[in-house]
Amino acid sequence: MMAHGVGAGDWGERKDQRVSWSSLGRILGYARPYRFYIILTSALVLVTATMGLVPPLLVRHVIDSSIPNRDTAELYLLVGAMVALPVASGLLQVVQNWGNTIIGNRMMFDIRSELFRHMLRMPLSFFTATRSGEITSRLTNDVNGVQQVVTTSFTNVMTNVVVVASTFGVMFWLDWHLTLLSIIVLPAFVFGTVKVGDLRFRAARRVQTAMGQLTALTQEKLNISGLVLVKTFGREPQESVQFDQVSGEVMKGQVAQSMIGRWFFMLASLFGSVSPALIYAYGGYLAIHGDMTVGEIVAFATLVNRLFMPVSQLLTVHVDVAGSLALFERIFDYLDRPVEIDEKPGAFDLVRAEGRVVYDNVEFAYEPGTPVVKNVSFRAEPGQLVALVGPSGAGKTTITYLLPRLYDPTAGSVSIDGHDVRDLTLASLSRNIGVVTQETYLFHASVRENLLYARPQATDAELEAAARAAHIHDVIAAMPKGYDTQVGERGYRLSGGEKQRLALARIILKDPRILVLDEATSSLDSHSERLIKEAIEPLLRSRTSIVIAHRLSTILAADQILVMSHGEVAERGTHAGLLAQGGLYARLYHEQFKDGAVPVDTPLADSAEPPPPIAMPAMAHGAFGMHGGGHPGMLPHGPGPH
Repeated sequence: MMAHGVGAGDWGERKDQRVSWSSLGRILGYARPYRFYIILTSALVLVTATMGLVPPLLVRHVIDSSIPNRDTAELYLLVGAMVALPVASGLLQVVQNWGNTIIGNRMMFDIRSELFRHMLRMPLSFFTATRSGEITSRLTNDVNGVQQVVTTSFTNVMTNVVVVASTFGVMFWLDWHLTLLSIIVLPAFVFGTVKVGDLRFRAARRVQTAMGQLTALTQEKLNISGLVLVKTFGREPQESVQFDQVSGEVMKGQVAQSMIGRWFFMLASLFGSVSPALIYAYGGYLAIHGDMTVGEIVAFATLVNRLFMPVSQLLTVHVDVAGSLALFERIFDYLDRPVEIDEKPGAFDLVRAEGRVVYDNVEFAYEPGTPVVKNVSFRAEPGQLVALVGPSGAGKTTITYLLPRLYDPTAGSVSIDGHDVRDLTLASLSRNIGVVTQETYLFHASVRENLLYARPQATDAELEAAARAAHIHDVIAAMPKGYDTQVGERGYRLSGGEKQRLALARIILKDPRILVLDEATSSLDSHSERLIKEAIEPLLRSRTSIVIAHRLSTILAADQILVMSHGEVAERGTHAGLLAQGGLYARLYHEQFKDGAVPVDTPLADSAEPPPPIAMPAMAHGAFGMHGGGHPGMLPHGPGPH
């Protein structure tokens, strides 16, 4: 259920979140479904690591046995084994890398899919308070950023652990004095690496935060609407400067992240030179005095060189893992956000609603203690039309969003056919309610795909029937590819009226029992408005409708008109009754019209000089100048009353 009163500030990144090594267990949980590949990879790691120990021992035998004994057969056999072992090990590593790649990429697929599904369930307040580019950055940059640690580090850690452990074992078996001498510099190496890892973790978080800002800026300014605004205001130079500033932060952060620890690892690389030198010095001394063979010295030096690379990689992996944990924490930060609009266990599935809608003393607040909707109660019987009117910011849109549970009320209840909407399944709510928002939203896809979004199983005949009912079929048929024509980003290849009629066709195809309509046709020409009115009229028949009316001329035949003021119902009644009361509705009416006439093209807005009146007869029930616009999941511009 909804944690009421979530404000915009609650959805920002959690500044106090620190990396938790317990997250490693959570990360490994994503690997459990791929146990077969993990077992296969682990077995191959053990085999290849063990095979790598054999060549140094073969070298020792060649130097100490084959050459002194002039045994050419043994020499050729040992040399052949030196060649065959790396070839076999390389082939096994190909299979090992295949299994590891499967594990890593499938884990990332699971994480990305889980994050996307979770985002779909987040409340509107989250999206209105979070830049869409930041969300995109988490889904792409952050998930891609962990690819290295997921796909590579697992194998590297396991391989290097086995190599280090087995190499130390053989070195102690050969000579424990030399072994201790060769690892004398390791403690300082490990301590420095831990410190570097902490610095790189912090740098990684800063880089990803800056990358999120860059993605958000790019998406915000390079979408169609943003680009039109930039161009029409001539802001290209300023936007370029802002982009360079944000991009520069990313660049500086990446450079700093890359350079952290470089000096340390340069000094640490001396380990690869100092240790063999110590071995040759001390081992040579032992060989001179007859306590060690030349073959043992060469084998030991080879093992030390074999030891250095795995130790370096293990410590580097620690640094990479520390940095990647910062990305995982950002992903988990989103995954751990509560799903506020959720479905109750055993929720009732309303198969086909009759359409009885009741708001009972409803209150809603975006911020605790500051309700934007207060004490709203009304009833709409099946087939009736309820109109919401009032000035901007009166809470009209917020009231309509409570019905399909885009928000949940902080007090009171909203019910359909006697069932609280919070007790119904989300799927049945979506199935029975059609929402047409004020802004028409079309996907960057074909006309057919945009229509099928309402009902994927619809036939071509049903698509055409819906388009004809919305008076858009002839326009579609005249397009280059008909119903397969791409509409462009946000439908920008279509005119405003065409987009609205296409969105209406989508709602007609869905055929919901209850309609929530936000009417706004004041920006359309008279021809488009007439076509939309003709499309809306049959759509409203025999359906329960809640309409936000921007024109008083469109609600003359409403069964009930609610006049909203400061989030409350100030007046209610029919058009004639409200005029007779002489209250807020009557004042709005007289401000909008003169001499009792009903103009066609006048929006509901305060105006000191109303346009000349145009006489028009009273409209039949359902004759609305509505526009289509979007789908039930369409987001509002931001939190707050509408």
